Amino acid sequence: MENIEMNRRAVRLLEKWDPFQMGEGNYDTETADVVAALQGIDDPSDLAKVIQTVYEHSFEQWIPYEKCVDIAYKLISIKFEAKCII
Repeated sequence: MENIEMNRRAVRLLEKWDPFQMGEGNYDTETADVVAALQGIDDPSDLAKVIQTVYEHSFEQWIPYEKCVDIAYKLISIKFEAKCII
């Protein structure tokens, strides 16, 4: 899987995540920030912190860390699959 396809899959996953029940398509900036961070992060805990910070900064609402870890593991899985690390 190419990096472009990995990014597309990560974007689709984040769009469906919808942590604030605002509907798909309302998180474009946050999705872009998280996918950019995914490029350089391999640890789900580190990625979860970035996710929590990005969404909290944009929406001034806190997402429980456990929910961020859950989505971070899924994103890292997509990345590892793309890099054939699994």
